[in-house]
Formats: sequence, structure tokens, C-alpha cells
Amino acid sequence: MPYKFQYTKVHLPKNKDRRRKLTDKQKKEIKELYGTISQRKLAKMFGVSRRLITFIGDPEKHKANLKARKERGGWKQYYDKNKHKKYMKNYRRYKQKILTKKS
Repeated sequence: MPYKFQYTKVHLPKNKDRRRKLTDKQKKEIKELYGTISQRKLAKMFGVSRRLITFIGDPEKHKANLKARKERGGWKQYYDKNKHKKYMKNYRRYKQKILTKKS
């Protein structure tokens, strides 16, 4: 049976969404420190990739990356379909649990 939120487009609150790596406060802090501390050190401090630090610190590079990706034909990530299916099922259950607690 399909999950209700698949069709209603209900979004989790930012603090409950496990896909987010950084809070808005952390992003603001990265922008302030960007250029004074190396990207690798910032990435290590916040537990994210250096590439994410680059995109937060320099939004123009992020826009250029999105444009280049679109020109290449979109997002082409290759993954194990069964593994992806399992993770999505777990995420939907997590989301359903969060949303039923709110109601």
C-alpha cells in the first residue's frame, strides 16, 4: 500500500530531515569563515565534503556546476537499485513515523 505522503508532498521540518547535512546556522558560519580557513579544514570541522564547503562559500561555482550538469544531460549517478530501494523504504518509514507523531 502506498504511503500517504507520496501523493500529498508533505515536507519534514528542517531539523528532522536526515538528508540535510548542515543547519542554516552552520552554513552562515561557513560563509563567514570561508577564505580565512582552508576548505579542507572547514570540511573536517563540519563533517562534510570539501565540495559542499566550496558550493556554500562560493554560490557562483554551485550555479556553474548545475548548469554544466544540465548540459551533460542531467544528473547521472549510478547506484545499486536494490540498495536504493531499501534506503528509500527506510526513509519513507522514518518520515511516516515523524509525520504521525505531529498529527
